[in-house]
Amino acid sequence: MTVRLKLLVAFAAALAVCLIGPASAKSKRATPNPPAPEQSTQTPPASAPRQFFAAKGVQPLTPEIEQTLKPKDSFKECDACPEMVVVPKGSFTMGTPVTEVDRYKGEDPLHRVTLARPFAVGRFTISFDEWDACLADGGCNGDKGDDKFGRGRMPAQGISFDAAKSYLAWLSRKVGRTYRLPSESEREYFTRAGTTTPFWFGKTISSQNANYAAGTPYANGPRGVDSKGPVVVDSYAPNPFGLYQVHGNVWEWTEDCFNKRYTEDTPTDGAPWLEGDCSKRMVRGGLWNWSADKSRSGYRDDVSTGSGFSFRAVRTLNVPVQ
Repeated sequence: MTVRLKLLVAFAAALAVCLIGPASAKSKRATPNPPAPEQSTQTPPASAPRQFFAAKGVQPLTPEIEQTLKPKDSFKECDACPEMVVVPKGSFTMGTPVTEVDRYKGEDPLHRVTLARPFAVGRFTISFDEWDACLADGGCNGDKGDDKFGRGRMPAQGISFDAAKSYLAWLSRKVGRTYRLPSESEREYFTRAGTTTPFWFGKTISSQNANYAAGTPYANGPRGVDSKGPVVVDSYAPNPFGLYQVHGNVWEWTEDCFNKRYTEDTPTDGAPWLEGDCSKRMVRGGLWNWSADKSRSGYRDDVSTGSGFSFRAVRTLNVPVQ
C-alpha cells in the first residue's frame, strides 16, 4: 500500500470516530434514569372484627384468646349462648344537659364515668330462643315469660329481675365464665357508643330508627305511626359498637337499685349502684308503645323487681387494665 493510500485510510477512520462519538454520547445522555419508587402514605385498613363461635357444644374462650380480643370482636361460647360483642374501655359523661328536649329530673347532675377495662355485651336483647334453651336445660325456674307476641327471635318478655338473674346464673354455670346484668352506667355507655346526642343516631328519631310510639314526634322529628308491638331482636341498624335496638322495643333490666337522682355516692367506675331502694331496679331503653322521649340514651326509669321486662347479657372479660 502506498503512503498516500495509508494516509487516506487513517483520515477516514478518524473522521468516523468524530461523527459517531458525539452522537453516541448524546444518545446516552438522553436516556432517563428510572424514577425512585414512591413511598406509600396510605393508612392500612383496620383489621376486620373477628368471630369466635362454638362449632358445637360448649367452647368457652381460652384465656389466650380472651387476652387478644379487640373492640367489635364477637363470640358465642355455646350453641345456644347469646352472641357477645366486645365494647371498648373509655370515659363518657353520664346524664343529660338541661338543654336536651324533654329531659326529666333524675337525669342529673352530669358526671364523668370511666370504664377501665373492655367488656362484652349481648349484640341483641335476650331472645325467646335463648331463654327456651335455659328452660330445656332445667334452668330459669321453669318461667316461660310472656309470649303473647310470639317466641323464637322475639325478645324474651315478662321476665322479672330475679328470673333474668336466674338465666345469667345458668349461663355462667354452663360456660364456666361470669355473665351478668349491666350496670346502669354501662348501659348508658354502650347505648351512646361515643355519642352525646339524645339518640346514638342523632338529635331526633323516626320509625326508621327504632320501634316506639312514633305517632308522638320528638323535638323537630317526623310524626309517624304508633308501633303495634315488639319486633324481633335483630331489627333496625346497630349502633357504632355493633349493638342492636338499644333504643325502644323493650325495657331492659340493669343491676342498679333505685335512686331518684345521681349524687356524690354514684359510682364513677362503671360499677352498679347497690344502695338505695333495692326493691326497685333501674331499666333502660324504652318500650314499643311508649313515646320517644323515654327511649333517649340518658332516660332512666325504676320498676319493681317483680315486674316483667327484658334484659341483655354482659360478660366480664379477664383482661388487664391498660
